[in-house]
Amino acid sequence: MARMSVLKVLLLGVTGLGLALPALADDQGSSDVGTLDKASAATLFPAKRAYSPYAGRDFPTRPFFGDTHLHTSFSFDAGAFGARLGPSDAYRFAKGEEVTASSGQPAKLSRPLDFLVVADHSDNMGFFPDLLAAKPGIMADPTGRRWHDMIVGGQGADAAIEMIVAFSQGKFPKPLLYTPESGSYRSAWQEIIKAAEQANDPGRFTAFIGYEWTSNTGGNNLHRNVIFRDNGEKASRVVPYTVLPPFGSDNPRDLWKWMAAYEDKTGGRVLAIAHNGNLSNGRMFPIVESFTGKPIDREYAETRAKWERLYEATQIKGDGETHPYLSPNDEFANFERWDKGNLDLSEAKKPEMLQYEYARSALKLGLKLEGELGVNPYKFGLVGSTDAHTGLAAVEEDNYFGKTSTMEPSAERTSRVFIKGGKGTIHEWETSASGYAGVWATENTREALFDAMERRETYATTGSRMLVRFFGGFDFDEADAATRSPAIAGYAKGVPMGGDLGAAPAGKVPTFLVAALKDPIGANLDRYQIVKGWVDAKGDLQEKVHDVAWSGGRKPGADGKLPPVGDTVDVADANWTNTIGAPELIAVWKDPDFDSGQRAFYYGRVLEIPTPRWTAYDAKYFGVKLAPEVPTSIQERAYTSPIWYSPSN
Repeated sequence: MARMSVLKVLLLGVTGLGLALPALADDQGSSDVGTLDKASAATLFPAKRAYSPYAGRDFPTRPFFGDTHLHTSFSFDAGAFGARLGPSDAYRFAKGEEVTASSGQPAKLSRPLDFLVVADHSDNMGFFPDLLAAKPGIMADPTGRRWHDMIVGGQGADAAIEMIVAFSQGKFPKPLLYTPESGSYRSAWQEIIKAAEQANDPGRFTAFIGYEWTSNTGGNNLHRNVIFRDNGEKASRVVPYTVLPPFGSDNPRDLWKWMAAYEDKTGGRVLAIAHNGNLSNGRMFPIVESFTGKPIDREYAETRAKWERLYEATQIKGDGETHPYLSPNDEFANFERWDKGNLDLSEAKKPEMLQYEYARSALKLGLKLEGELGVNPYKFGLVGSTDAHTGLAAVEEDNYFGKTSTMEPSAERTSRVFIKGGKGTIHEWETSASGYAGVWATENTREALFDAMERRETYATTGSRMLVRFFGGFDFDEADAATRSPAIAGYAKGVPMGGDLGAAPAGKVPTFLVAALKDPIGANLDRYQIVKGWVDAKGDLQEKVHDVAWSGGRKPGADGKLPPVGDTVDVADANWTNTIGAPELIAVWKDPDFDSGQRAFYYGRVLEIPTPRWTAYDAKYFGVKLAPEVPTSIQERAYTSPIWYSPSN
């Protein structure tokens, strides 16, 4: 009755009185424009699709590759470590130009990037370029003049160490601190904005305005990169949020308040990307807040989920997908690990900290918290980025320019110490040549890329530019994998990476359409895996890795494991051959263990065949012998944003 028109109800009532009226066909649509019959409708809605399968489509057709996390000389620590390239230099390099690195070496990417975020540290932003330029305000201070004279007099290393120690211990001369209310700080922020505005070229290259908020209390990393969707006119109305009081705070809740205030003030939009949970010593993905000692509440969960739609899962300071302790049955979990302690190695790592540090574990914790709070605070997509402090987004294994300018290519960097703290040592060879962000956007503009990040249609790579698709739904079949354009079925019948699946229709299970295409100048592919995490009937958190597509005629063994793809790496020559692996992988996979009442997430992980690590390229180029513990090969990989399954409540 609810779907009948008022006219039909009235007419049926009259018919009941015995009055003869023309019959109304239930399969015809009657309205104030007449009656629509099937034959007439067919002329306007052809049964056959257009000849061109690409006509009319408006979904993303290619990923854009970039770096959401690059530092220049405007970052205090980068400048102290020798970075002399500024934001404009960083954008020129990312756009494919050859530049001279701070170490005096020529540097150029194999291919331009599509976008870049210069994310210089907000605290003391812009101090170092002014120190080098002998700005009057700095030279008027005795300590500032002394530091400048030390640098130009050949004692730059001593001056840098002295400055870093003073800043980290809170003993930096107050007249020299660049704080948000100072003219020097605001001038530096305007220079950063200007560089982005000049480099931005909609449709060809996107230069985002951004910065890094660097909470690091007690050496425990809680850093976030803040990215603006907006142009310089809006970004200029504020200055970045800092950590040092009284103008800033080290609590993420206060950063989120700043972000909300910015949007309220300007009508603009921002997002934050956390990174290096592996150096937070159990604080990045809490169930109990370290700032209050209380369990996180619904407000925390809602606010974090709103502002932090992405997580940086891989970068130079180690990979953050998972850890062997957390994923003992995952044969690829032991990858580019940094797990000795916190950021400055002042506190040693304990096993119980790990579950609050890695992306896969956090995604599982998010499911559990959603059941308790009604909101999932860790419902994030994945990206990779560099965190290079050189102004150079250069993390290809054969073109790796290091974390800092002191680590730019040299014969010594495979044997030097990078961090030495009270609880351990990290060597420069342990840094990882990683990573980049892949973003499925409709066009290369700030707006389109930002919107794709917000909807989490992104994936992380460790430096490769492989093309990766991941769709989830309930109706994919094998025919959908027998196509050159899987995205047509992917978007029509399901949701892309970063999306949500509601309650399963009766008798159906989540089905995934996956596809990967090798980097055009990179290595062949080993396998495509789907990682599933879920909350079981007892409330316990579970995970499982499924091989869903792979190269060659391999078959899983009795233990269910797929045999290794092989290895063609010639370490001495720093080379490999694409005689194993496959240029592409595509498949449809159904979850064999699905329970419609259990919350779950799924994400894709794609592995390349083994290739030389940057350390092997260095050994060959510089003619050095590596220590036995130095790895010389690597399996580059990509991690897609998850797709979440949520049963009806």
